[in-house]
Amino acid sequence: MTPFQTVKLAEFSPIAAIATTANSARRLGQLRQIADVTLWVPPSVTDIPHAQIYTIPLKEHIATLWSHHRALVFGLATGAVVRLIAPLLQDKSIDPAVVVVDEAGKFAVSLCSGHQGGADRLTQSIARQLGATPVLTGASASLGLPAVDLLGVPFGWTKGTGDWTGVSAAVARGETVEVFQDAGWELNLPHPAFAIQNLRSCSDPQGVSPDSIDPNSPKTDLKGRIWISFTQRQFSPESPLPKVQWHPRVLWVGVGCERGTPRSAIEDAIARVFRANHLAEGSIAGIATIALKADEVGLLELCGDRHLPLVTFSPEQLRDIEVPNPSEVVDREVGTPSVAEAAAIFAASSDSLQFRPPLVPARGETTRPLSSEERVRERWERDGGQLLVPKQIYKPENQPGAVTVAVAVASREYTGRDGKLWLVGTGPGCLEQMTPAAQDAIARADAIVGYSLYINLVRPLLQPQQIIEALPITQERQRAQRAIDLAQWGLTVAVISSGDCGIYGMGGLVLEELQARNWDGKTPSLQVFPGISALQSAASRVGTPLMHDFCSISLSDLLTPWEVIEKRLNAAAAADFVVALYNPKSQNRTEQIAIARRIFLEHRSPQTPVALVRSAYRDDERVMLTTLDRFLEFEVDMLTTVLIGNTQTRSYENWMITPRGYY
Repeated sequence: MTPFQTVKLAEFSPIAAIATTANSARRLGQLRQIADVTLWVPPSVTDIPHAQIYTIPLKEHIATLWSHHRALVFGLATGAVVRLIAPLLQDKSIDPAVVVVDEAGKFAVSLCSGHQGGADRLTQSIARQLGATPVLTGASASLGLPAVDLLGVPFGWTKGTGDWTGVSAAVARGETVEVFQDAGWELNLPHPAFAIQNLRSCSDPQGVSPDSIDPNSPKTDLKGRIWISFTQRQFSPESPLPKVQWHPRVLWVGVGCERGTPRSAIEDAIARVFRANHLAEGSIAGIATIALKADEVGLLELCGDRHLPLVTFSPEQLRDIEVPNPSEVVDREVGTPSVAEAAAIFAASSDSLQFRPPLVPARGETTRPLSSEERVRERWERDGGQLLVPKQIYKPENQPGAVTVAVAVASREYTGRDGKLWLVGTGPGCLEQMTPAAQDAIARADAIVGYSLYINLVRPLLQPQQIIEALPITQERQRAQRAIDLAQWGLTVAVISSGDCGIYGMGGLVLEELQARNWDGKTPSLQVFPGISALQSAASRVGTPLMHDFCSISLSDLLTPWEVIEKRLNAAAAADFVVALYNPKSQNRTEQIAIARRIFLEHRSPQTPVALVRSAYRDDERVMLTTLDRFLEFEVDMLTTVLIGNTQTRSYENWMITPRGYY
């Protein structure tokens, strides 16, 4: 499997594809280009590369695949698939994604587990790969709304209790659902179906206090309620209003314990503290303690079974943290007056970087990498960590050991995910000229970062739940920094550039910034999705101007001194390259294009063909074929690519031709 395949559809692996005809088998075989797919065919279908043969009845074979695959893709009639899988269906929370592709490859249908199983997303990816039409029948998809049961997935939130079907149905009917949030990433839900109440602003006179809200009180104009909170709420089954709760992982549990305390005692102590304070265990981000406890068996077992990070700090780190309940006894024993409270506060203050420390401090802060102690201290002073529950001491009956528990709340949730950076070239600007891989990356990313114009060009690919961050044209470096910050947090971030991201695009800036932060080359992971560059798009509109040696030169002197640009212009003109000029003219930079023309006229005929291509393949496209001596008579701006032919380039019937050779 190539790295590209791993990045694209790893969340669905392993995938089984089942075809009963040679035509369907060949079509589904194309999915191997984008995913880890095992293709199954009957003995009657032969000569299909990489196919596996099933020899038992198909219904029995599917039963053997069902519990071992995260997705099944069928090249059969939908009715046949329904009959085959009906006995196997249990619950949408555990059933694999099921997608059906018709014999002609015109449609890809999301059949089962569209939301939680990801069949809707897989269907869209398959459709882009096969050139098919995706068929999504879920109500949220047709309304362009995020699925209620997927809202917190990108941020690592824990799905809590409630009537998920009832709330989802209310959204599907277009009814208003109230959203109360006091923790986690603030969701952007602009659709009128969602009435947002931000409980974090309760100090505002117009804010809503969480204590003033009865979780079971119905409102006549509301048909559902979503809580996004670290509080564990109890919903009355008699309430007519369906309610659900998401729990962002913002609570760090500080633990101190005697050596040899069993896992059951630690787990019971945490559960008691959380019940007493109405806290949701689903909001636990991780366990924090002193470094002396890094090998404590009970802690290791608890964290391993519950997939929680165990974070440890040295006594020197912990003793500097102010806590309400310091202990001289503890100080004499371990070198710090607090373990549970100090560790919880420290962990909560370090949450935004998921305990992967910043790769280097911000520019200008220091000339050397910070030590781990300095990094944690820096984040604590910057972000803070609020102690929610002071230390509680628990001594289990008839068991050895004692446990101290404290809880602190972080300003940002722990996602528990490894972030990804996808550098995406969107091509000239219309979706038809964008690669399926690039389209899929944009549609599947958690966050999109780019220049506002380029984001507008790909808007049909954007999803309701995505984070969209559009920054102005002069803030390229800020875009790169923001994308890296989000990826370090654990999100999958698509950084988009027009044309190819590695040609005057964002790709270089992102890699420069990663290098400046001493990136380890692994986390966040990096994938580049190439696109059709501006010079290729422009050339395709006027013929074959790039058939011989060519180069591109940007006339923008924002990042390159003009003296360097002028030197390159002279060299390219003298060497008889075909030249593509990027960024030829702006409102504040008007003389450079005239200087460039003068330089080329010193080496080439005034009648040398020149093409001016503005916004290739976009609605406002404009193409002009002219000559070197006259091209400044026409409008040229930042959206124009200027193609200057070499001494052999000629025009013929409004086409620009550069011969393949000089002879």
